[in-house]
Amino acid sequence: MNVRQLPAAALWLVAAMLSLPKSSLAGQWPYLFADPLGALPSVIEKGAILPGDSLPIPRFVEKDFTRPLMLGEALDLALSNNQSVNMAWADIKIQAGALGEAYAAYLPTVSGSVNYTKDYVGTTQSNRYTAQASLSWRLLDFGGRSANRRSAEDLLAAALAGHDTTLQEVAGKVVRAYFDALIAKASLTAKAKDEEIARHTLNSAKVREEMGVISQSDALRATTALATATLDKNRAQSDYRKSLAVLRLHLGLSGETALLLPADIDQQLGGEVERRELTLWLAEAQRNHPAIIRARKLYDATQEQVTVIKSAGLPEVTLSGNYYLNTIPGGATTSGSERTVILGVTVPLFDGFASTYKLRGALAQAERKKAALAETEEQVAMEIVKAYADTDSARLSLDSSAIIISSAQSALAVSQRKYDKGAADITELLSTQAALADAWNARARSLAEWNSARLLLLVNSAKLGRFALK
Repeated sequence: MNVRQLPAAALWLVAAMLSLPKSSLAGQWPYLFADPLGALPSVIEKGAILPGDSLPIPRFVEKDFTRPLMLGEALDLALSNNQSVNMAWADIKIQAGALGEAYAAYLPTVSGSVNYTKDYVGTTQSNRYTAQASLSWRLLDFGGRSANRRSAEDLLAAALAGHDTTLQEVAGKVVRAYFDALIAKASLTAKAKDEEIARHTLNSAKVREEMGVISQSDALRATTALATATLDKNRAQSDYRKSLAVLRLHLGLSGETALLLPADIDQQLGGEVERRELTLWLAEAQRNHPAIIRARKLYDATQEQVTVIKSAGLPEVTLSGNYYLNTIPGGATTSGSERTVILGVTVPLFDGFASTYKLRGALAQAERKKAALAETEEQVAMEIVKAYADTDSARLSLDSSAIIISSAQSALAVSQRKYDKGAADITELLSTQAALADAWNARARSLAEWNSARLLLLVNSAKLGRFALK
């Protein structure tokens, strides 16, 4: 490049710098480029997407808490506020940075310095300029850089899979907490209905006692039944408040946030889970479950580190070049310029057996990660087997609970008519009343357990997305 071309080149460099993507480091030397080596995965820019969905998880969620909280909203709130998710997201960026460093090892490094010195000796003044520039490039290292790059790629893949695993784990906690709260609310509603029926029964018993149709003992038993129903309702109220507190914790909300759940648990009824054999669920999880992928990639990374340590004991070839103006190595001042080109070979001879023990440690790490992979595979399989069984059981209980509550309602209506006509005693009425309360609880629990079980099967298979909530 001649002197006339310098202004044009400078303008081109300035224009290129201005067109760089904005980042927290853009414009700061030497961080002029956001990702010059393409180490950042696309998920950083596009956002994480749950399985089966087309839109990424929202980073900021606004919710009108004067309206009932639906499960999809709860999931979005948890995934945007949960600190485990945020840490897993940061892990992706950390490993992307490590991968960029591994890529950079293939490129030369260049450094330089320019000095201006003004000397005063008596009345004599002298000005002096010195400059140094050096370039170093590793040409050959017998596999160390490539193994380190593959290890960094595996660790980045493990971080991505770890983030997906964290999303599913948080989703599972939200599903459990949400339906536990729904069960608690349904139980409170059932206990309130039971109290209302018990109060109606007591009023009816008092009227009949005043008419002399029944004895005082029937009214006392009805009073006891009402007190018991009130006590059960108060306990259910406490359980409901506790379940809401747990749900708020998983959603990352303050304790002062008032949560409203759907008035009827039937609003959450719906959806189906793919009907297929357990072996197919397990086989797919072995291939695609992010927890298994993460454990597998961590194992692969440790194996690559074994190669890195082995290559450290082999020779490496480097090329270096230097330019000196008005100076020579060591800082001495001269006149004129000097250029050097060096092709060097470095051969490790003895390091006090440190590399031997580093290799043993790396082999042990690989062995440990292999065992962790097997443990993760067993744990995932166990969770899927349990969720699969719970789903089948909940599906069968759902239909039975509908029949039970219909029968209990009819039985109570018959008992009330018979009691009002004097054809039945208080024992029969209180018995059918208790049976209906139990049926309401069973129905609410069956509805919640069905929805929870089918969604947790997807969670444990790492396939839960918003699509499954509709």
